[in-house]
Amino acid sequence: MTDVAAFSFNKLVIFGVGLIGGSLARALRERGEADGARKVIGVGRSSASTERALELGVIDGSASLNDDAALSEALKGADFVLLAAPVAQTQPLLERIAPFLDAATIVTDAGSTKSDVVAAARAALGARIGQFVPGHPIAGREASGVEAALPDLYVGRNVVLCPLPENAPADVERVAAMWRATGALVRDMAPEQHDRVLASVSHLPHVLSFALVEQILNSPDAALKFSFAAGGFRDFTRIAASSPEMWRDVCVANRVALLDELDAYTAVLARLRAAIEAADGAALEAVFARSRVARTEWQEQRAAGVANSDASK
Repeated sequence: MTDVAAFSFNKLVIFGVGLIGGSLARALRERGEADGARKVIGVGRSSASTERALELGVIDGSASLNDDAALSEALKGADFVLLAAPVAQTQPLLERIAPFLDAATIVTDAGSTKSDVVAAARAALGARIGQFVPGHPIAGREASGVEAALPDLYVGRNVVLCPLPENAPADVERVAAMWRATGALVRDMAPEQHDRVLASVSHLPHVLSFALVEQILNSPDAALKFSFAAGGFRDFTRIAASSPEMWRDVCVANRVALLDELDAYTAVLARLRAAIEAADGAALEAVFARSRVARTEWQEQRAAGVANSDASK
C-alpha cells in the first residue's frame, strides 16, 4: 500500500540525476514530499552534468563530485543518499563520499546487480556498512537522462531491498517508506537471489535485444533489412536503445548468473532449431502455445498489480 504520510525527509542527495534518480526526485516532488523545506540535491562529475536537472526543476541544488567543499556541504545533514550511477562506480563513489557522510545518513542505491554492489560497499565503508541499504528499483525505459525522468515511473513497480545483517531495521524501513511514497511495491530479497532472478528476466533480455540488432547490422544487406523492420523488430529491440555503459557493467558484474541463463536460452534455441529443421510443426506450436499462455498470465498479473497500487493512493 502506498503510504506517503509515513515518509518524510529534510535532504535527499542523488548521485546521478538521470532517468532513475530524476524519476525519484520528480515522484517525491509531485507527491508533496519535496518542497521548499525538503531539499533534493543532485551530484555529478561536474556541475554541468546537473545543470539540466536544475533547469527542469527536478532538483533544488547541485554539487560537483570533484569539489570537496561543495560535496561536504551537499552531504551535510542529509537523511538519504541515493547512488544512481553505473554499478562499477559504486566503490569509488562510496570511497569519495565516506569522509563527508554524517553518522545518521542512510545510503542506498539503484544498481541492477547486488552481490557486487554489496562487496563494493563493504570494501568502501568498512565498519560503517550498516549505513548502506542495498536496493534496486525494477523500473526503467529505453530512454536515459534526466529529460526521460517520469514522476510515475515507479507506480506499481517492484523495488527490491537486500537488507544486510548490519542494517538497523528502522533504516531499512525508512528506505522502504521512501520507495512506497513513489507508488512502488517494496520486496526483500537476498543479494544472490536477486542476481539470479534478474539475470533471467532483465539482463538476458537486454543481451538478446542488443544481439539481434548486432546480428542484423553485421549482415551484408543490413540497410535493406532495417528498411523493412516493423512492429516485431521494434518491440523486441526497444531496450537495445538503453545505456551501453550501464549494460556493460551489469553484464560483467552478474556474469556468472547471466552465463547460466545464456546457456539455458541457447538450449531452448537448439530445440527450436531442431524442430524447424525437421519441419516439426507440432513441437514448435507446443512451445509457442506454452509461451503465449505464460506471457498472457504475466501481463494480467502485472496489470492487476498496477491497478491495486493506484487504488491504494
